[in-house]
Amino acid sequence: MALPLPFDPRTATLLPPVEDLPLVDPLRLMPEALRARFAEPPEWQADTEVERWWRSAQPVPAAVLVPLVIRQATPDVPAVLSVLLTERTAHLKAHAGQISFPGGRKDEDDVDAVATALREAQEEVGLPPERVEVIGELPPYITGTGFVVTPVVGLIHARPDEGTALDLTPEPCEVAEIFEVPLAFLMNPANHQQRAAQSGELDMRFFSMPWHGPGREEDYFIWGATAAMLRNLYRFLAA
Repeated sequence: MALPLPFDPRTATLLPPVEDLPLVDPLRLMPEALRARFAEPPEWQADTEVERWWRSAQPVPAAVLVPLVIRQATPDVPAVLSVLLTERTAHLKAHAGQISFPGGRKDEDDVDAVATALREAQEEVGLPPERVEVIGELPPYITGTGFVVTPVVGLIHARPDEGTALDLTPEPCEVAEIFEVPLAFLMNPANHQQRAAQSGELDMRFFSMPWHGPGREEDYFIWGATAAMLRNLYRFLAA
């Protein structure tokens, strides 16, 4: 069963919060703490692992890169981290216009999920693999379109000359825009919305994390698989 088309997730019903969740300690969002957390993971439970409104008989292996951009700290200011995301072009057959991580399906030559994530990031946004310090993975996430997606988390050090944006080149056929969202915003559960929509027998519940970027009239509406994987990252860091 596929999603009803056209489907606008902004019109889905906003659900009330079901629990009062804690903030992630800001110290846990620092590079050294992130490395340590992935090196010795705590016991934790993912919120969402499967999009239940559709199942594929033959799921397709895939991977995304969760790029955490580090802007170098000064002696008086701690490091600031952000999450690099893309807005897909409007003409694509699947997930047109949606916010996503760089990533895609596994190729035969990819030895593992890390290889897939790094290759796709280079193809989609021009991010050289050598710039990425891979620190770990999150549990696979099964999308409603039949992909089993492994989120690969990596750190990228911004160069001083890159300012507020990395020097990247989007693939114009796939990526309309590259932008960054503060990691602290995405790891604040107060910014995690839960929404519901129904069409006939189709019953959907999903996370959304609207973010009003600078200079934008409309929010970046982060939802679906991307928001769910960010929510799982929150659970992992908050555990």
